[in-house]
Amino acid sequence: MSEVTERLAALAPSEQSLLGYLFWLSRPRFWFYLAGPVVVGVVYAADTVSEFFTPLTVALFLYFLVPANVFLYGVNDIYDADVDEHNPKKSEEGKEVKYRGDAIVVMIVFLLTAIGGLFVPFLPVEGIYVLALFFALGAEYSAPPLRLKTTPFLDSLSNGLYILPGVLAYLAVARTFPPLLAVAGGWLWTMAMHTFSAVPDIEPDRKAGIQTTATYLGERGALAYCGVCWLAGAALMALVHPFLGGVFAVYPLFVAGIVAADVDIDRAYWWFPVLNTLAGMVLTMAGIWVILYG
Repeated sequence: MSEVTERLAALAPSEQSLLGYLFWLSRPRFWFYLAGPVVVGVVYAADTVSEFFTPLTVALFLYFLVPANVFLYGVNDIYDADVDEHNPKKSEEGKEVKYRGDAIVVMIVFLLTAIGGLFVPFLPVEGIYVLALFFALGAEYSAPPLRLKTTPFLDSLSNGLYILPGVLAYLAVARTFPPLLAVAGGWLWTMAMHTFSAVPDIEPDRKAGIQTTATYLGERGALAYCGVCWLAGAALMALVHPFLGGVFAVYPLFVAGIVAADVDIDRAYWWFPVLNTLAGMVLTMAGIWVILYG
């Protein structure tokens, strides 16, 4: 990690405490993977700036910023304890904590799922279905009986769950679905995002006997799959609006650049949150611009 990152990490709570453990379990680097779509969904559903900050939109953002990440990665770690023995990201020198098996952690993970249910009275019926789908996919990605992460292509497809907070936020503000082409484009984007993130885990997953899209296709094949999904997602977004297509076109260019420059995928993996943050910022600022000056 860079010196700046190390200094920031030093300010975070120690993983030895329960609070610190939950903090690191929630993968702070990836918090905006769920919370970012909420921001984008709110901005593109709103007609006025005042709609950005309502009790419901703020609560959705805060829930998907931390508690939903504790739920999502907590379930993953609970059911992947054996697998993670082979994962270098979970080693002593790794960047993620290893599940320690505390009963209280299990209780907190499931309590946070129940807390998400408090949104139900404030959502349209469609929003309730979307919220239920998020929890179902989030749990069954790692948990039996489906354990979708162990089936090539279904592991990728199920990770459309990352776009669902944005759909939910859009529904909360506009009380109607966002354009279906945008949802489909976003779903393809998350499919590629998942497989790209799984490429560094190819060898650990193979040692653990887990089949994923990445292990099935191999590194080069998985990167090609990501490029195709991202390109298709960008094409669908362009049908909604050319600007959206332009922003999403950065992703196939990103993976093409990695392949062309022969960049180590373990290194490129840690650039990805930065790319997502920048893309989300551009989308959000453009949406605000339209409201203010469009």
